[in-house]
Amino acid sequence: MAPPTCRVVDFRVVGDHPVLPDYGGASVHHLIPALVGRRPSVPLPPWMPAVVGEARQVVLLVLDGLGWEQLQTRWALAPTLRSLTGGPITTVAPSTTATALTSITTGLTPGEHGVIGYRIEVHGEVLNVLRWATGAGDARRRIPPTQFQPVAPFLGANIPVVTKAEFAGSGFSLAHLAGVRQIGFRLPSSMVVEVRRLLLGGEPFVYAYYEGIDKVAHEYGLDEHYDAELAAADHLVGELRAALPDDAVLLVTSDHGQVHCDDLLVVPDAAVLDLVALQSGEGRFRWLHARPGAAGELLAAAAEAHGDVAWVVPVEQVRDEGWFGLRLSQDAADRVGDVALVAREPIAFDDPTDSGPFRLVCRHGSLTAAEMYVPLLAGAR
Repeated sequence: MAPPTCRVVDFRVVGDHPVLPDYGGASVHHLIPALVGRRPSVPLPPWMPAVVGEARQVVLLVLDGLGWEQLQTRWALAPTLRSLTGGPITTVAPSTTATALTSITTGLTPGEHGVIGYRIEVHGEVLNVLRWATGAGDARRRIPPTQFQPVAPFLGANIPVVTKAEFAGSGFSLAHLAGVRQIGFRLPSSMVVEVRRLLLGGEPFVYAYYEGIDKVAHEYGLDEHYDAELAAADHLVGELRAALPDDAVLLVTSDHGQVHCDDLLVVPDAAVLDLVALQSGEGRFRWLHARPGAAGELLAAAAEAHGDVAWVVPVEQVRDEGWFGLRLSQDAADRVGDVALVAREPIAFDDPTDSGPFRLVCRHGSLTAAEMYVPLLAGAR
């Protein structure tokens, strides 16, 4: 049962239709403009927990991979999160870390900042944004991160960012956190210490990021390991809340939810692959880049082969329906494919070039309710 202080989404309303981001309202990309760029004379948006408006200092904690649906079914494991006020908001499309974190920090839609997935076609290569590498290796010199995504984070403000120490200096960090003060930690307890120090030093806004829930979900799925990690993350939230000075508030959100796919990996039909030059995107939002002149034939073949398990969508529909926002920059337009396979069922589409150190059990990227709705919860000490 959801806490009585939280807004509740009736997921049955969604049905078989994709959940499009609420770019005009309660979306993660509106958080930083509302928090960092706010003026006392301008009220916070109505979807922001009211306690935030009363705070002198704000900590925004992003718990990577915590979807609202997954949290709703596990409130007993998260008593601290349950005690906060707020409810669900939408993430962006695709519902993946590289895209959503860039939208959070820049305050822009994916169509504006151009990080339109975690694997993006760039001049005939596919760039893995999280590793900032292509098949040819490290791409930080060939594809400079600050040119690929040049918008300054946090509206140009000098915001402290508390994140894992090993993320500092990575290509993706340069793409979505260039120029910020990164304060690294190696264990969650150290995150609490660093956040407390910053608040006692008078920082009005602190951004903190914790990736544990997402990592556990990818490797183990939504079973006992996930439950244990959620309980641990909830304890972390409690420690951060206890570290708040008077007149400070902790605001918790996420970048996406999860779908338990396990071994349900679908190899695109041979008739589809015959028309494909390359693939980008991720398993649940797979971009098919057509061979020259074959876009229409590719759309028909993909719909015939995979329309029973996925939304098979031409790039024109993605653009016209504003999946990446009302504006699609030329850079973003150049990086998308011709046809998107957007998984509706708990499956992923295989691409042999999209591999990692272990088999992914949970995945995300698509536009289902489980992936698109994330929490926005707040509380003072």
